Amino acid sequence: MMKNEYMEIAVTLPLDQTFTYKVPEHLSRRRPRPGMRVLVPFGKKRITGYVVRCHNQTPEFKTRDVLEVLDDAPMFPENELPFFKWISQYYIYPLGEVIKAGLPGGLERKDVSCVFPADPQPAGLELLTSQETRLMALLDKKPGASIKWLAGQADVPKAVSLIRKMEKKGLVRISAVLREEQTRAKLEKFIACTDAPPDDQARLSKKRIQILDLARQKGEISLSGLKEKIPTAPRLIRPMEAAGLIKVTSKRVFRDPLGDPVEPDTPPVLTREQALVLEQVEFDKGFVPYLLSGVTGSGKTEVYMRLTARAAEQGKNAVVLVPEIALISQTERRFRARFGENIAVIHSMLTPGEKLDQWRRILTGRAGIVIGARSAIFAPFENIGVIIVDEEHDSSYKQETTLRYNARDLALVRGKMHNCPVILGSATPSVHSYQNVVSGRFAHLELTCRVNSNPLPDITLVDLKKYKDGNPADRIITPELSKQIRACLDKGNQALIFLNRRGFATFPACRDCGASLSCRHCDVTMTFHKREQQYKCHLCGYTLNAPAACPKCGKKDIRDFGFGTQKIEDMLKAMFPDARLARMDQDSTSRKGSVLTLLKSIRNRTVDIIVGTQMLAKGHDFPSITLVGVICADLSLNLPDFRAAERTFQLLAQVAGRAGRGKAPGKVVMQTYAPEHFTIEAARRQDFRNFFNNEVPFRKALGYPPFTRMIQLKFSGTDPKKVTAAAMAAAGVITTLLGGSEARGLNRQIMGPIEAAIPRISGRYRWQLLLKDVSADRINRLVRAMMADPDVASFKDVRISVDVDPYFLM
Repeated sequence: MMKNEYMEIAVTLPLDQTFTYKVPEHLSRRRPRPGMRVLVPFGKKRITGYVVRCHNQTPEFKTRDVLEVLDDAPMFPENELPFFKWISQYYIYPLGEVIKAGLPGGLERKDVSCVFPADPQPAGLELLTSQETRLMALLDKKPGASIKWLAGQADVPKAVSLIRKMEKKGLVRISAVLREEQTRAKLEKFIACTDAPPDDQARLSKKRIQILDLARQKGEISLSGLKEKIPTAPRLIRPMEAAGLIKVTSKRVFRDPLGDPVEPDTPPVLTREQALVLEQVEFDKGFVPYLLSGVTGSGKTEVYMRLTARAAEQGKNAVVLVPEIALISQTERRFRARFGENIAVIHSMLTPGEKLDQWRRILTGRAGIVIGARSAIFAPFENIGVIIVDEEHDSSYKQETTLRYNARDLALVRGKMHNCPVILGSATPSVHSYQNVVSGRFAHLELTCRVNSNPLPDITLVDLKKYKDGNPADRIITPELSKQIRACLDKGNQALIFLNRRGFATFPACRDCGASLSCRHCDVTMTFHKREQQYKCHLCGYTLNAPAACPKCGKKDIRDFGFGTQKIEDMLKAMFPDARLARMDQDSTSRKGSVLTLLKSIRNRTVDIIVGTQMLAKGHDFPSITLVGVICADLSLNLPDFRAAERTFQLLAQVAGRAGRGKAPGKVVMQTYAPEHFTIEAARRQDFRNFFNNEVPFRKALGYPPFTRMIQLKFSGTDPKKVTAAAMAAAGVITTLLGGSEARGLNRQIMGPIEAAIPRISGRYRWQLLLKDVSADRINRLVRAMMADPDVASFKDVRISVDVDPYFLM
């Protein structure tokens, strides 16, 4: 028997189990190992799987052969498998899909059902329905298109079912086509001189002589490097190679996603508090979770870099998570100045190829420190020495689609598996993390002073109610805020104006009949974007060109109520024509590189006023911003979500912390309709403990996290009746499993089922069911049993998503 004759494979399908395959003799020489990708048959198709285990235990059933080993080396270290398995178990998500989510995208090979026009075409094509004609026209443009693509392009109800009927009628042919990886290694041609000198150097052109000289000087030069000096080099090297003058080889190169070069830095002298914090973090104790609460500007990043250096000195790796892609640039520059090219970055704005190259650099040991957004927690390190989560409270660490994990929580799990310290840092810690400090699960570290000894900004509350009957413009930018902006500009400083709502007008409505302009596919009002002259849905992306007709009466008399960042920008341009303005929100930063360009302009002081959403509210260090204006502080305070107050406090305290980080003192003008609310008052005083002490009694009394664990079940589908029925059936199964209503109480609750706060998104109707229990393990087993019940599994047209530890309940 050959060694490791069988493989346990996790396939990339929504199946909660692994499968055993046999390794044929011709593939055994590839030495397949855990962490490698393989191509395997599954049913009638071929799909990608991940090797979980190799063994020689002959199963009691007939096995199928592995078709191909896709990697020469594992895509992740074997000691990461327990981490993937823990995620699969805790988040109730298939193991193969978990591994796929953790790896760079575009690496999957699988059979895709593609549609081709039938050959020969049957008679009677003139009798096709309008929907069939539309599909056939799409196929003429793109024969061999996938069923999924056709259904999305055709805008035909039940398009997939119609395509299957067309196959039975002989109009089309459906075949499985193996889709190759979308992401591959980048190969570059390198040119070197051969040993044999040219017979007649004089007969060579000047450019060919120049190519030979450059290759000799460098020993070997890339084709792209040659093109910079000789643009026509690509067509010159082929005949030179044929003549034996040069040797051309292809080598793997890494795409570089990093920004401009940075100068090496000199570590600053630590403050007394920073030195004390570093003394308290003990690496020799193994896994210890620390909460580092430090006021804005207190030097948390320097602490992170010193801890990273300590891990590197021990020959270990470091993972540094930051919540926003916009923050990665700032953090990466500071770390690169300290640690040079030992840095890798991972985030969603990288191209698939760039992300794959960063992944390979980590795997091959070329980078020992990774900085990135939430997906960086999957970095393929074998020996982690420290994990750092900056702005640990931030909601961006929660993935809201497919695998709904929280990177902050996974940092703690992975830290425990690697027996290393985990640092959660924030100026506004989450209630959950601080409760862990109170209960003794986390060690607490504090930084109470800014590194430059500057005081925290002076915060003024402006009651918007006193302007309710005045000038409409004063209700948006009050005279108090306007006066402070003028004073800031006169001193040559920068101002940040914050509003967490993008667009120009957020509530377009018909002036004649009063009907609102709502999205065609979602139950939300559209937002007017002035620059593009379009109404946009911020949920599904549906657009309408302006002027739009009223959906109720048909008249083109839409009036744009409400306001967003675009309107604030226009108002400020009119009020301060001498100021240079920039806007930073999802609309203005959608193009690759636009975030870095905008941040550079702020850092270089080529803008005076920055209008921004929460993208600018946290973590950024701009010493010249001395004024922060908050347009409406209580915008998110009354959302139907138990975390609304917590998110509001964190956002306000964080954005206020952008002011006065340089030598000049900072000021904050916070406009609000609820100045007396404890959340607003705590933000004004920058007092997290005050907020925590007011918020926690409500959570405890109502049995909300962190005092219980929660799972949200989300039901969606195109048929509202089926969605409702599925939600009711799931609730019935859960009640039965619990033994009736008497099993419920404050420590265990079923809330719902109920229609979601936004009943329809992207044409799919939505219901939800919320489960609470003091035991995470018990609620997990309950949901698994419910999902396996035939009464629930029978709803094939309804998608049931499981969100463990949900963050947004709407």
